Amino acid sequence: MVDEEYKIYILKKANKILSGLSILLIIIIAITILETGNINKIGIQDNAVKALELVDAKYNLKEVVMETPKSAITRIEVFDGKTLEELSTQLNKSLGSDVLSGYGEYIAARSISYGMDPYLVTAIMLHETGCGSRCSNLARACNNFGGQKGSPGCGGGSYKSFNSIQEGLNGMIDNLYYNYYAKGLNNVYSIGKKYAEGNTWPTNITNYMNKIKNK
Repeated sequence: MVDEEYKIYILKKANKILSGLSILLIIIIAITILETGNINKIGIQDNAVKALELVDAKYNLKEVVMETPKSAITRIEVFDGKTLEELSTQLNKSLGSDVLSGYGEYIAARSISYGMDPYLVTAIMLHETGCGSRCSNLARACNNFGGQKGSPGCGGGSYKSFNSIQEGLNGMIDNLYYNYYAKGLNNVYSIGKKYAEGNTWPTNITNYMNKIKNK
């Protein structure tokens, strides 16, 4: 009986000792972790960064556009206090429903890219082609929107023929830039002296410009 009680006593002591050792071992491990925390933290941080990079690469998180309040969106004005969309709409109101219908954005963007006044460019087109209502035969048949001369000739004549509307617009705008604006001829009066015969051209273009702005 005594032996059994003694065994039980010894086992209880042993459990207490083992429990104490376990706690001590845990404390030692914890201290070790704290003392080497910087190294472990660096490892953890490196892994976290790598994980984020993998996520970014997989889901293109950097390309995600977050929704923002309209008041926080930057307004980009390209000319005359207007955005490209507003300016395009303004030009389209005057370009009519014929050949140049809906080309306001293209005319505006290309004109601005050259540092030219899109109102002036559009006014010249309207004056030369009548596209505010019905475009001239030169514009409709040969995509010539500036009254330019050259070859190949439209219908065998002296006015130049272009293969497409876009090519014709490029030809007109490029001609206006390289042969006028780039040489310092950048207003209706200086352009008019070279562009057209007679003294009424500047007045006509100015009238078109005012109509475009106020339409």
